[in-house]
Amino acid sequence: METAITSPAGTSPADRRFAVSLFSRLRTAKGQANPFPIYAELRSRGEVAAAPWGGHLVTGFDVCDQVLRSREWLEPDSGWRERQGDGTRWTAPSSREMSRTLPALNPPEHTWVRRSAGMFDRGSLEQLRDPVGRFTGRLLDALAERLRDGETADFNELVSEELPVATIGHWLGLPTADFPRLRELTHDQVFTQELLPSASQLALSDAATAELRTYFMDVVRARRAAPGDDPVSRWIEVWDTMEPDRDKADEAVYFLALFVLLAALETTSTLLSTMTLLLLEHPRQWYRLLVQPDLVPAAVEETLRYDPPTHVISRVASCDGVLGDVEVREGEMVHLLVGAAHRDPARHEDPELFNLHRKPAHLAFSGGIHYCLGAPLARLEAQTLLRQLVMRFPRLTLVRRPTWAPRVAFRRLLDLDVALS
Repeated sequence: METAITSPAGTSPADRRFAVSLFSRLRTAKGQANPFPIYAELRSRGEVAAAPWGGHLVTGFDVCDQVLRSREWLEPDSGWRERQGDGTRWTAPSSREMSRTLPALNPPEHTWVRRSAGMFDRGSLEQLRDPVGRFTGRLLDALAERLRDGETADFNELVSEELPVATIGHWLGLPTADFPRLRELTHDQVFTQELLPSASQLALSDAATAELRTYFMDVVRARRAAPGDDPVSRWIEVWDTMEPDRDKADEAVYFLALFVLLAALETTSTLLSTMTLLLLEHPRQWYRLLVQPDLVPAAVEETLRYDPPTHVISRVASCDGVLGDVEVREGEMVHLLVGAAHRDPARHEDPELFNLHRKPAHLAFSGGIHYCLGAPLARLEAQTLLRQLVMRFPRLTLVRRPTWAPRVAFRRLLDLDVALS
């Protein structure tokens, strides 16, 4: 089910071999730990390069920003995926399901589905501020208990994986007993959103997606039968005014709930662990937060620039045109390597430096009409955690370098062992 690798028109065999080698290296332990030298090699060949499987790879910040803001570049929606033909990763059951969630929709459908979501405005965010603070405190209590008597603890397992599911589970009104399974399903489901998933990865994603559909359709039916003061119940009310067919309305609510879970868990967990890792690796910046806690928001933004949770965002050309100095045909896909773009020296001075005093400029939450709806919540969780973490654990240290999942688009730390010095 993996996308076949063929040479696009105008791609030399040497360019193809280079790109294939590059992505093979990105999947190694060394490439996962530090993909940025590999990105720099690709950037040296130009800010827009041909992908060996077709389409283009973009490493320049300004070009990535241009694509994300322009309405001439579309999401690979259900129609585009169907046109790729049977046997491709785009027609796998999990990919078809994702094509009906908000991030994969194009206007006008995207416009009214996004409007129906109505999530994370200032009021709803304020309602979550106290719960996020409480959840964070409890998780750090558990961390403190584990670190007693000179022991080590896996910060990723105890804190980063727990805070996002506790937050979004509370917001959606889901049973806490379901949280561990929802985390596991999310880790498997994300493979269908990877750059080049294997057949075995797609099989995991297909199974996880099917189970998530059953789970959330049951949630929607239960809330319809007994509405409450929760987002799912409110979405049902909204969609009943938009869609006369009750089954279709329930399915639309399911897709919103699925989108919220997938968006909230995977990337936010990675943000929390990466933020902690980077600050422990840069002790001068860590100690600066001790005396200047007002730098906490800057630390979160610099983490999002320096190593964002998502390194690849894909778009499709709506018409023939030119990107950078490269001709692009209608229907061709471009992969925006935002992890590389964030280190573009044309955009950032000394981009390899982790610098809390840098003016924020990143594409971690996408851009344009698809700017991430959950960005305010992710920032709230990260800032809340960092404030409490620095205050409670000023002597926190890194025990060993973490390991990473072998992914390209969606970064994921598998562990983050810490101790008190």
